[in-house]
Amino acid sequence: MTNIKKIAVLTSGGDAPGMNAAIRSVVRTCAYHDVAVLGVYRGYQGMIENDFAPLDARSVRNLVNRGGTFLKSARSKEFRTPEGRKKAYDNLVAAEADALVVIGGDGSFTGALLFNQEFGFPVMGIPGTIDNDIYGTTYTLGYDTALNTVVEAIDKIRDTASSHNRMFFIEVMGRDAGFLALNSGIGGGAEKILIPEQHSTLEDLVNEIAINHNKGKMSNIIVVAEGYTTGQNVYELKKYVEAQNPDYDIRVTVLGHIQRGGAPTCFDRVLASRMGVKAVESLLEGKSNYMVGINNDKIDLTPLEKAIKGGESKLDPDLIRIAKIMSV
Repeated sequence: MTNIKKIAVLTSGGDAPGMNAAIRSVVRTCAYHDVAVLGVYRGYQGMIENDFAPLDARSVRNLVNRGGTFLKSARSKEFRTPEGRKKAYDNLVAAEADALVVIGGDGSFTGALLFNQEFGFPVMGIPGTIDNDIYGTTYTLGYDTALNTVVEAIDKIRDTASSHNRMFFIEVMGRDAGFLALNSGIGGGAEKILIPEQHSTLEDLVNEIAINHNKGKMSNIIVVAEGYTTGQNVYELKKYVEAQNPDYDIRVTVLGHIQRGGAPTCFDRVLASRMGVKAVESLLEGKSNYMVGINNDKIDLTPLEKAIKGGESKLDPDLIRIAKIMSV
C-alpha cells in the first residue's frame, strides 16, 4: 500500500446518472481505508479556483439514488493551459491531496493525463457519459439509465403514433456513437434506426418507408442519433421525407437533456459502486493513469492513454443485423 492519505474527487464534462453514486463509493471506500477525501466542486475549474470541501461517509448519504452530480460540473478553458493546470496543482498540494479521481468522459481523461504527465500527480478515471462511447469498458456510468429513459419515451410516443397513424422521428443523444439509438430502437420496436456508424442515404430511407407502407404499416417510429450524418438535422429530415410521402402525418420529438436526468437504474448504481471501490484501491496500491472499466462483468483497468486514443468503442455488428430483422 502507498502512503496516500487524502484523495480528491471531481466530476467533469456532461453529467450522467450514477455520478453521485460513484462519488459516494469513492468517499466511503476512502473512509473504509482511513483515507481523507477532498471534494472538488465544478470540475477542473474548481481545482483552479480552490473550490474544495472535505467529504466523509455521512456527507454522501442519500446520494446513491440521485441523478446529476452534487459536486457540479463545468468546462474549463483555463485548465487547457499550462498556467491553469499549474494553478490547479498548487491548490491540490496546498490542500494536502495526494491523488485525484476524475469521473467523466474522454475530454476529462485527457485533462487528467496531461495533469499527471506535467506534475506526476496520481490520477484515476471513472467513465461517466450516457453515450457509452469510451474505449476500454463495455458500459459507462449513466448509459443504462439513459437507455431506459429513451425506451420509456418511445413506448409513450408509440401509443399516440398508433392512435393517429403518425410517423415519428425521435432524436436521441449520440453525436459520435449510436449505442443509445441502436439499443433503444431495438428495445422500443422502432421501424428504422439511423446512427452515425451507418451511412445510409435519404433515398434509402424513403424506399424503406414505402416498403413498410406497402406492408400495411400505417405508423412508424424512426430513432435518429443526433450524429446521424446526412448533412441534415432531424427537422430537415422530416421535411424531406414528408415531401416524398405526402400520405404520412410526420412529427418530430427531440428528447434532449431529459436523457441525462433522473434517478440511476440499479445497474448504474451497482456499477458506480464497483468502479469507485476499484479506483480508490488501485490508487492505494500505487497504480496511476488508469481508467476503471467493466468487461465481461469484471472490473478492470485500462491505461488512460489507451482509453483516450485506443479508438472508438465499437457497436456490436450483430445488433445492427438484429435491428434489421426486427424491422421486417
